[in-house]
Amino acid sequence: MERKNRTKKIILPDGSRLRIGIVVSEFHKDITDGLLKGALEALGACKVKKNNIRILRVPGSFEIPFGCLSLLGRKKYDALVALGCIIEGETSHYVYIASAVSQGIMNLSIERNVPISFGVITTDNLAQAKERSAKKRNRGKDAALAAVSMALQY
Repeated sequence: MERKNRTKKIILPDGSRLRIGIVVSEFHKDITDGLLKGALEALGACKVKKNNIRILRVPGSFEIPFGCLSLLGRKKYDALVALGCIIEGETSHYVYIASAVSQGIMNLSIERNVPISFGVITTDNLAQAKERSAKKRNRGKDAALAAVSMALQY
């Protein structure tokens, strides 16, 4: 029996009235640039206007919560997207960084009542990071779509 290819039409949310901030880490720039590209593509697909998107680059993932706070202090944003890459090294340092970043983003989102989507990938190695920042499985895209969705719902 032959199956028909049933492709669902995905309806993206209309973010044309939203102001979105993106905070992206410069550490592992080759990876985070891929995450940023995916996020910008997703925001474009949701009709978020380019002049309503502000990108702030920070040195590393540890600085992402402060970058988010900085953006929120400047203008009113409907949502933020946090993008970074933390790769396991020879020590447990990455565990402390990942924990601090996720806790900082969560606390800030709750305190400021602004959705901040978590696009900080944590991986065991560089190959996993490359896969999660590539076009097919881009976590930056996922984070941007989550930010738009949250901004429109709350």
